[in-house]
Amino acid sequence: MPKTSARLLSLLSLLQARRDWPGALLAERLDVSSRTVRRDVDRLRELGYPIVASKGPDGGYRLGAGTELPPLLFDDEQAVALAVALQIAATTGAGIEEAAARALNTVRQVMPARLRHRIDTLQVTAVERPATRPNPQVDSGVLMTLSTAVHAREVLRFDYTPASPTDDGVRTPPRRVQPHHLVTWGGRWYLVAWDLDRDDWRTFRADRISPRIPTGPRFTPRELPGGNVTAFVTSRFQGSDGSAGWPCRGEVILDLPAAVVSRYTREGLVEELGPDRCRLVLGSWSWPGLAATIGRFDADIEVVGPTELKDAFARLARRYADAATDGPTALTVAHGQGG
Repeated sequence: MPKTSARLLSLLSLLQARRDWPGALLAERLDVSSRTVRRDVDRLRELGYPIVASKGPDGGYRLGAGTELPPLLFDDEQAVALAVALQIAATTGAGIEEAAARALNTVRQVMPARLRHRIDTLQVTAVERPATRPNPQVDSGVLMTLSTAVHAREVLRFDYTPASPTDDGVRTPPRRVQPHHLVTWGGRWYLVAWDLDRDDWRTFRADRISPRIPTGPRFTPRELPGGNVTAFVTSRFQGSDGSAGWPCRGEVILDLPAAVVSRYTREGLVEELGPDRCRLVLGSWSWPGLAATIGRFDADIEVVGPTELKDAFARLARRYADAATDGPTALTVAHGQGG
């Protein structure tokens, strides 16, 4: 690679790493003169990078947002696809969570306003479950329409292709829903919504949805049963209302990445709340057993509920404290059992 091209890439990388760069500091980092920095900045501008310069003794450079993406990088659809992939990367368990967040921030920084708005409205909930079969592709435009309706809280109308289409010639009327969440499950995309005509919650395969434009009026979101989209989606695909399963079931928040927790939780429901924070819904045959299972994660724990799980943590805390100190309580219990 020619030296000038390598230096341009280094300069671009520095400009993306922080908001403002004094010209003298850039020259020092690149080991070139200030004049060379100015020439390199002009070259990057010619390539389409929107670099803003400030004059004066403390003048410097900033990589801003332009009217279009720089050429030879990403077109609009590629940028949206990249943002989708980076948003769900935090639940892959591949150890790329922090890098994905930084990459999304870098891409967003140089996007024009129209694309930044699209990305900011695209909020995807990734429900962990490995894919077991090839999955149909979903048009990116459909995903953007669904996510925008979720974000704007607008009634959505769409034609829905059933799993087993009939040939009776009867046209199915469009569905009218209040969209709540756009989720991934087993590699497929689903829309969780309140069906206005059926007066109930439904999950729709995104690859079978053909949105109708424009969207309808705004609405006040309803609360999902249980208030947890991960638990709701999982219970629906298990064919239950969420009441079946383990006799003891609790919910906690752990100060750990969702990808780390899901790696060691086969039957639990993990929902990402941030880069280093997640919600865990888990079941067991007993409350102490559930508390002990959760306690194996080396992280701070916030018990959401129920009270029985909090009480179980308190009982285990006393037992562990006695075991660690060999205190009076532990000795009394031991002698009592021996006698």
